[in-house]
Amino acid sequence: MRVIGLNGSPNEDGLTAAMLAAALEGAAEAGAETEAVHLKRLTIFSCLQCENGWGLCRKEGGCVQEDDFADLKARVEAADAIIISTPVYFGEVSEVAKNFLDRLRRGAFAGPQANVMKGKAVIGIAAAGGSGGGIVSCQSILERYFNHLGLRLFDMIPVTRFTRSYKTETAKAAGKAMVEEAGQGQE
Repeated sequence: MRVIGLNGSPNEDGLTAAMLAAALEGAAEAGAETEAVHLKRLTIFSCLQCENGWGLCRKEGGCVQEDDFADLKARVEAADAIIISTPVYFGEVSEVAKNFLDRLRRGAFAGPQANVMKGKAVIGIAAAGGSGGGIVSCQSILERYFNHLGLRLFDMIPVTRFTRSYKTETAKAAGKAMVEEAGQGQE
């Protein structure tokens, strides 16, 4: 089983990254091959809404923009399960996470890769480092993306700087349980 984890934070050593690392560690302990992707290292432009919003992505599943999106999209589509960890910015997902998820959602239902996301397990992590506020609205936004993509929500983990110590263990347990559950379905 292959699990890809997306870090939506510009901070590779902060709360968001630590939670992703814990979830991937749990997945690896259960036997999964894991990959962590730091979205801020990539160039992923926002959607141009070509042709009145129904451009090449909606027709063929591709995108006219030349950036790192197509490669990452292929890697996510090739994975068996996904973990997305995002900081909470103004009650929403981070901008780099939003750019990727917006474009992924637009092209998920067309072309040769249509509906490849459907049914894949996903863990969503919303990490609020400051006041701890905005988690509920951020999780709601993540859930909407997951629903649009046809992903199967395995777990949603809210974490604040105040709950980091025990939520890290929760993330690790969730990553492990997701892989174990997938293995049971293959027997």
